[in-house]
Amino acid sequence: MTGKARTTAKWLVLAATSVAVTVGFTAVGVPSAGLFAALVVGIALALTSFAPAGVPRRLATAAQGVLGVYIGTMVSQDAAAALGPDWPVVVAVAVATLLLSVLAGALLGLRRDITPLTGSLALTAGGASGLVAIARDLGGDERVVSVVQYLRVGVVTASMPLVVTLIFHADKSHPAASPLTDTAAAPWYLSVAIMVVLVLVGTVVGKLIRLPGAGLLGPLALTVALELSGYSFGLSVPVVLVQLGYLLIGWQAGLTFTRESLRSVGRALPAALALIVVLTVATAGLGVLLAHLTGLTLLEGYLATSPGGVYAVLATAVETGSNVTFIIAAQVVRILLMLFAAPFLAKGMAALSRRRAARRGDAAVTAHAVR
Repeated sequence: MTGKARTTAKWLVLAATSVAVTVGFTAVGVPSAGLFAALVVGIALALTSFAPAGVPRRLATAAQGVLGVYIGTMVSQDAAAALGPDWPVVVAVAVATLLLSVLAGALLGLRRDITPLTGSLALTAGGASGLVAIARDLGGDERVVSVVQYLRVGVVTASMPLVVTLIFHADKSHPAASPLTDTAAAPWYLSVAIMVVLVLVGTVVGKLIRLPGAGLLGPLALTVALELSGYSFGLSVPVVLVQLGYLLIGWQAGLTFTRESLRSVGRALPAALALIVVLTVATAGLGVLLAHLTGLTLLEGYLATSPGGVYAVLATAVETGSNVTFIIAAQVVRILLMLFAAPFLAKGMAALSRRRAARRGDAAVTAHAVR
C-alpha cells in the first residue's frame, strides 16, 4: 500500500468509526456527542499508531468558525429581554462563576505537568466545545483541556437529575413550552451563505484586531450582534455542519495523544474531579443567592447557574415547568462571558507564570554566582 493510500485508509477508518460512535453516544444522550466520540476514537487510534498525522489547520479554523456561529445562535432578543431589571445580578453571578473557575484552574495548574493557563482553560465553567477548539491557539494543552472539560460536563449532566429529584423534589406534571421550538428558521441554503460570511469576516477581523481565538470568537461576536439587532434572518446552522465541526475539533485534540500524555492526564483526573465537585457546589450556592435576589425558585436558581450541560438544563427546565426563558438567558450570559473572558485571563496567567519563572531563573543565577 502506498503512503497516500495508507493515509486515506486511516482517515476513512477514523471517520467511519467516529460517526458510528457518535450515533451510539447520541442515542444515550451524551452532550456534544460528535466531539466526545471523535476525541475517544482519535485517542484510541493515536495510541495504536493507526491515526492520520492531524487535522489540517484550515479545517480546524473552519470548524471553530462553525461552532462560533452555532453558539451565537443561542442568543435571542426575547432571552435578553427576559432578564429585565435583573440583568446586573445575572452578570455578577456569571462573573463570580468565572472567578471561581479561574481559582480552580490555578489550583489544578499547581501540578508539575499542567500549566496555570491549561488549568484555567480546563476548568472554565462554560463553552466546553469552544474552549477545546481554541486551547491550542491560546498556548494550552488541548489534551488536558478536552478531557477535563468533558469530565465537567459529564459530572454536571449526570448529577442534575439526582439533584432535581432528591433535593428539590421537582414536580414534572406541568411542563413548560420550550422557547426554542417557536423560532422560524431560514432555508438551509440562506443559513449556510450567512454562516460562510460570518466565519470569513469574523475570522479575518478577529485576527486583524489580535483577538485571542479569533477563529471562534470573531464569528461568535458577529453572530451575537446579528441576533441582538434582529437581522439574523432566522439563521440556523445545519445539524450536519455542527456535527462535522464537533468531529474535527475532537480529532484535533484526540490525534495528538501519546501513551505518556494519556498517563499524565490520568494522573491529574482525581484532582480535577475534586475541583469540579467543589465548583459545582459553589455555583449551586450562587444559584441560591440568585433566587433570593430575583424572586426565582431555588430550583430555577440552581438551573440558571449550573456550570455546564446547557441542553440538559433546558430539558430539565421544560420538564419542571420552570421559567425557561430566564434560565436559558442566564446560561447564555455565562457561556458568552466564559468564552470571551477566559482567553484573556488565561493569557494573563501565562504571562504571570513566565514572569515568575524568569524571576526564579534570575534568582538561581544570582545564587550560583554568589557561590
